[in-house]
Amino acid sequence: MTDAGFQRLLDRLSARASSDYYNPYTTFDWPPSLPADEFWFSPELLSVHGTQYAENLAPAQLRALSRWESVNFYSLNVHGIRELLIEVMRRVHTPGFETPSEFFHHFMGEENEHMWFFATFCLKYGGRIYPSKKLGPAAPAQDPRRENFLVFARILLFEQIVDHYNVHLAADDRLHPTIRQLNRIHHQDESRHIAFGARLVQLLWERLLAAGLDAEDRAAVSHYLADYLSASMASFYNPAAYRDTGISDGFALRGRLLNHPARRAAHERVLRKSTDFLTRIGIPLAL
Repeated sequence: MTDAGFQRLLDRLSARASSDYYNPYTTFDWPPSLPADEFWFSPELLSVHGTQYAENLAPAQLRALSRWESVNFYSLNVHGIRELLIEVMRRVHTPGFETPSEFFHHFMGEENEHMWFFATFCLKYGGRIYPSKKLGPAAPAQDPRRENFLVFARILLFEQIVDHYNVHLAADDRLHPTIRQLNRIHHQDESRHIAFGARLVQLLWERLLAAGLDAEDRAAVSHYLADYLSASMASFYNPAAYRDTGISDGFALRGRLLNHPARRAAHERVLRKSTDFLTRIGIPLAL
């Protein structure tokens, strides 16, 4: 992987990572508690938004749901970051990844710190990290080149989804300053990771195509990534968060919400950058 433009991008991103560095263990001023009578998650991002189920919740219930869906969001980040760290660590300084390995060190260091501050939020203000659910379909047995592509495609898609929420939450002045700061700082770092990931995924896809990928294999990749995106969005509908809010029969509510037209339209908005990117590099999806 010797793309000259990629190397210049990595040099710029590494320089920015160094100049933007902050110590997360001293950056955040964690208050003892967050107000229970305020939103912790933007109402427009709640899993019930745009449906009759939101209208049926009392204002206090809606705020409670925002608290637990906030904890769910940061829990998803904890588990997602753990998985991506494992995959990147398997590849740093290995054949084929000589060029990005220097940036991998910035990436892993920052992601480890992100996992720490998301876990801190969950435990300090929610008293729990929601358990991990297997995110997305299992990747089929395949050659290393396709496995590498799918690993970094999943990482990029995960980061793009999270960043959509980060941007909105960081700008929402209804939220506590600590919540806005958490999302603003994460977005600052993720903007570098997404720029890196988009170029890396494109290069890995071009390498796969050059090795010879027939129509059936291309369809399998497209289907797998579409399933991954669908599973990613479904993870925002956590029956445990509904239970902690005091909503009965959370599993049934989850099913109704996932099939609701307003929620499917919301998913399209969240995923637009991801689907546009995949289409641009030659992987159109049918979601």
